[in-house]
Amino acid sequence: MTTGRLDRVRGLSAGRVLAVASAVPALALAGWLLAGLPLLMLGWFRPQVVVPLGLAAAVLLCRYGLRRLPEPAPATGWQTAGVSAIALGSGIFNAVLHSEQLIVRRDPATYAQYAAWLATRGSLPIPYGEAAFGGQDPALSFGSVGFYDHGGAVVPQFMPGPPMVHAIGHWLGGLPGLLLTPPVLGALAVLVFAGAAARLAGPRRAPLAALAFAVGMPILYTSRAAFSEIPSLIMIFGGMSLLLDARTRLRAAQGATATAALAGLVFGLAVLVRIDGLRDVLPVLVYAGLLIALRRIERRDEGFPEGAGLRGDGRLGVPLLAGLLTGAGLGLLAAVVLAAPYLDYLSGSLLPLLAVCAAVLLLTVAAAALAPRLAGPLGRLARVRWLPGLAAGAVVLVMGLFAARPWLQTVTRHATTPEDLLTSDFIGKTQAANGLPVDGSRLYYEDALHWVAWYIGPPAVVLATLAGAVLVRRLVRGAASEWLLPLMIIGWTTVTTLYRPAITPDHPFAARRLVPVIIPGLVLLAVWGLRWIEEKAREREAENDRDIARTGIAGRRDREAARNGTTGRGDRFIAPLARLAASRTGPAVLGVVLLVVPPAVTSIGTAFTPVGRGERAAVEAMCAALPENASVLLVERVTADRFTQLVRGVCGLPAAGVEVSHGEDTPAPGDVTRLIGRIRETGRVPVLLAAEPAQLTPYGTPVQTMALRTRQDERSLVEAPDGTWSLSINVWTTTG
Repeated sequence: MTTGRLDRVRGLSAGRVLAVASAVPALALAGWLLAGLPLLMLGWFRPQVVVPLGLAAAVLLCRYGLRRLPEPAPATGWQTAGVSAIALGSGIFNAVLHSEQLIVRRDPATYAQYAAWLATRGSLPIPYGEAAFGGQDPALSFGSVGFYDHGGAVVPQFMPGPPMVHAIGHWLGGLPGLLLTPPVLGALAVLVFAGAAARLAGPRRAPLAALAFAVGMPILYTSRAAFSEIPSLIMIFGGMSLLLDARTRLRAAQGATATAALAGLVFGLAVLVRIDGLRDVLPVLVYAGLLIALRRIERRDEGFPEGAGLRGDGRLGVPLLAGLLTGAGLGLLAAVVLAAPYLDYLSGSLLPLLAVCAAVLLLTVAAAALAPRLAGPLGRLARVRWLPGLAAGAVVLVMGLFAARPWLQTVTRHATTPEDLLTSDFIGKTQAANGLPVDGSRLYYEDALHWVAWYIGPPAVVLATLAGAVLVRRLVRGAASEWLLPLMIIGWTTVTTLYRPAITPDHPFAARRLVPVIIPGLVLLAVWGLRWIEEKAREREAENDRDIARTGIAGRRDREAARNGTTGRGDRFIAPLARLAASRTGPAVLGVVLLVVPPAVTSIGTAFTPVGRGERAAVEAMCAALPENASVLLVERVTADRFTQLVRGVCGLPAAGVEVSHGEDTPAPGDVTRLIGRIRETGRVPVLLAAEPAQLTPYGTPVQTMALRTRQDERSLVEAPDGTWSLSINVWTTTG
């Protein structure tokens, strides 16, 4: 196919294809969640109902969000094809090496079990099924890791958004389909991110941005197992793209308000995907308030700084705010109704966040109301000469402080709650495994920016800081207005997350905190920074050529020195970089060397080793070995934590742990014997599960039903993970 045909196929430009394709995933997910949430709350989350309504809602949102899309920045067919190839290659690569985490040890298996329950039962909360055990008994424990015993039923941890999406895979292909859904979402995330990069840094840089993003270890990690971070990324960066499209539509007088409302809705639904999304989209609330304030100023013809770049955008404020409040409101409603114990668990950090949100909302309303009065003073402030430089310097200072933080602070937390004690014990054991001094109070949060440097490379961090400083300076001077909201989201989330990641600090698990905003945001800024360097190098070369032509410098040596800019010693290092950036192929080479190679080198140690392989086959074999009319008692503490919900949801059998005294691994024999008798009275078969045969011999003859040997994630605390650890899981059963 010729270049011209590739750039325009059947009347569609390559730029429009890229713009549409990168916006569809967010709109489609938003439609699915809008249709699925009410059905889930009614207990009707079943494919015959959800699929037609979800598809209809997705098509409707795409129709109104994408029709008559104005011509975006021109892209070549090769650029669009390159982005598509990277996204597709990412999906295939992660699908081939996908995880099979089904046994509940950490969050991915919790999400997988949550999704499996929704796909097969379609309602919440999860009933005890105590009748299969002869009724309630004080020794029965129906909750387990990731699944709370709350209000007479079992309530899954986490927000329902990701399991509602992962359930699609289960409907299409059972457990294999469920386990392949994350790679599909990961490929869509690459596409969505590349679309945002094309809109903000130019289509020419979109393939580089997509590749630098896709090879990062945290992206590979969260694209291979069931996590909430990848869907959250799709919603946040999809919302950015939709709002940028709304601004384009506004200037073309083509239905901008509907697109702005959809952008707000997509942003808001990030809360339904991940409760931390409330923090990530808080800048959207401020931005919407700013647009409303500008609209009021424009209507009263009050002075606003000339060249501010947002003039006319005020019409987007109300629809953006309405969409945001609708989406976030649905997310909070789902949290209260479907995840109440999870909110209780997070109350220590969630309540302050809600207070901050309330304060920001009040301040935004007040600022919008007082906008005409504040316009004059703010306009004069914006004209202060030193303000742009001060703002740019603040960006560099903040990043510098984060870089120096390990030498200025050691972040610790002394255990005061049972959850803190578990975390402290986990960190101590991980330190011992890493050969570090054991101190369970250490959180390692001071290293958070260094985590980012592990995964995207120091050059990308430096370039992102440079780009952030330049863009903030331009914004204060009234230019680069398209970057205002992206910088607000990236800056706010980066600072708040790096200051307090709020996660156990072992890697790669802790790297998930960087996925929704920080890694894509800094990669996006770094790509723009390379573009800025390239433009400056070309300007410098053109200026030197003009100087040479004007002054008529003779002599080869002087001409070359003039072309390089100066003749000082520093040019030995600066001039080659400038020449490379100004050449035809130089930017691509420079981009790959600075932005792709460092994260790829970090990822290489784990990229080709899947974790949890064999879990699905082991789980299916164990379920097949259990009698159809069994009532399953889990009589060992760790086995109960890992398998209670799995037996209930995947095997489809009533399951309960038996209460274990503090410090013990197995329950009192009298409790187990009593429960066996009560199960027999119901006419069902009592089946006991444990980790070792000796734990079952008092009740019958043990039979091993699982002997899993697989790999698990490394738990690295002070350096990037470069491998995986072995994992052995044994399950023994007996019939009581």
